[in-house]
Amino acid sequence: DICDDIIDVHLKALDDLVNVNSLFTIAVFVGLSFASRDQRSLDDRLECDPDVSVGKRLILYEVISFACFLMSSLCSKSLKVLINLKKIKRKIKLKRIQKLEGPFKNILLSGTWRLFLLVLSIVASFIGIVFVTLSMVNVIQVKVGKLSCGSVYALTSVASLCGIVLLSLLLYAPSMVFAVIATAPRH
Repeated sequence: DICDDIIDVHLKALDDLVNVNSLFTIAVFVGLSFASRDQRSLDDRLECDPDVSVGKRLILYEVISFACFLMSSLCSKSLKVLINLKKIKRKIKLKRIQKLEGPFKNILLSGTWRLFLLVLSIVASFIGIVFVTLSMVNVIQVKVGKLSCGSVYALTSVASLCGIVLLSLLLYAPSMVFAVIATAPRH
């Protein structure tokens, strides 16, 4: 059945999204370990050592990215449960599901709600990636030296990080946009 094949693709994509979010969450906690007072960079100049604001921004960006990855993962897991519930409901009539038909069928099992969860999961993941990238910029400043000092190593690290992340998002975005458009409910 073509519907089952589409559902299987959605479920696999949601699993992959949760797995990627888990990897980014690990990166968040690694980044948090670099936020400490009196941190010295590898640059010999004292003025290139990170100040308190760099550490505070690092923590702020890490917390925001963690929250975004958590939201994305929870939305994905919720969507997976709803897709499986709808798949089961199509195959067999469950009496408990029939009793809950009103609000659940009209809202939670609707195509619009599933699309909303998918979009929210994707957007939260994208925002999380942006903030984890910003936090990594601050990790670079903590370890290599502030960008304002003009260290070739710090600038090259940040430029490489931002370039690769931007390219990755540009490659990832079209498939996610296609998934949203392809699964949007037709009214």
